[in-house]
Amino acid sequence: MKQEKRIAIVTGGGSGIGLAITKKFTAENITTIIIGRDPKKLNATKKELGELCIPISFDLTNLSAIPSLVKDIKTNYGKIDILVNNAGINLKKDFIEVSDEDFQRILHTNVSSVFSLSREVVKGMIQNVNGCIINISSMASQYGLPKVIAYSASKSAIEGMTRAMAVELSPLGIRVNCIAPGFIATEMSANALNNDPERKNKVLSRTPLGKLGDPSDVADAAYYFASDSAKYVTGVVLPIDGGNSIGF
Repeated sequence: MKQEKRIAIVTGGGSGIGLAITKKFTAENITTIIIGRDPKKLNATKKELGELCIPISFDLTNLSAIPSLVKDIKTNYGKIDILVNNAGINLKKDFIEVSDEDFQRILHTNVSSVFSLSREVVKGMIQNVNGCIINISSMASQYGLPKVIAYSASKSAIEGMTRAMAVELSPLGIRVNCIAPGFIATEMSANALNNDPERKNKVLSRTPLGKLGDPSDVADAAYYFASDSAKYVTGVVLPIDGGNSIGF
């Protein structure tokens, strides 16, 4: 990977787990295009990481504009070697309070945009007979969590899509894998848990490693999937959760 210049897209690459993946990729000499809705975050990341980080402000829920977005990226950079589908939104609300509009909004952002972007990127990867797609799921797809019905549904869909994509695309030279982060100490999650001591204690008590994960833990897994070290790995859903999903 260090010998050949590679081009990656990381959605939601300006904060949290996406930012950690962007840092890892650029540190490994991968030109990384970060896509998000907040130009301030994107530009701050560009300023921090330098010329290998390329920000594009774009709303991925605008599905009809995604083909043009991908076409422009391929025109400007020649190819796309790696796609990390990280961007997503959550909604914490009692099941019976979730409206149809709430549910569809989460699915639109977390599933439909992932499908549309992947489809357009894959068209170029097929031509190159090479590519790597990394989807970011969640432990919410591994077991039941209350008050996140739409988010759980969306991440379960991502894992199903990962397997379907891997079976269809791997014969064409495109590997597709998925990372299911557990409780990772991003700014958003740390604040939520710190404001809910009971929930935080429950999280830590059933996590065998006894601590929250670091965004870099997920970034290291993403780099592994993107590297030649994983050249015979496809269709995998890898929990990065300190053992939380099997904890008692």
